[in-house]
Amino acid sequence: MSNVAGRKKHVVVPKAGPRNARKPAPAGGFAERLRHLRLEKNLSQAEMAKLAGFHFMHYGRYERGEARPKADALKRLADALGVSTDFLMEGSTDEAARERLEDRDFLLQFQEAEKLPDEDKTVIKRLIEAFLIKRRIQEMTSR
Repeated sequence: MSNVAGRKKHVVVPKAGPRNARKPAPAGGFAERLRHLRLEKNLSQAEMAKLAGFHFMHYGRYERGEARPKADALKRLADALGVSTDFLMEGSTDEAARERLEDRDFLLQFQEAEKLPDEDKTVIKRLIEAFLIKRRIQEMTSR
């Protein structure tokens, strides 16, 4: 290449290095799950970005594993995809529950309860909620 005076221009090519290197998304990680869920909904990256309220370039960084969303952004992504934030970050709901619930019997009871009709699940949720409210009131009055 030459300029008007006949001198050659120098072309600067960025070197591969930590600043320019792309980090691959971990197998089964957030970025891979995000891409898979988007493709399941037959959405382009631009469509998904618009649906979740992001610029398409920023959304692309999430899918490539170059950036991790903050809590509010994660919530918008999960809502747009129709999944929980736990599922989006950690995988299957069973995996997330196993990691969080140390009481194995409790986990098994919840897994069994998931198989019940919606009416029965509503009763169980109300019982748990009532118990937790009662505990909070007891804790507040005992102080």
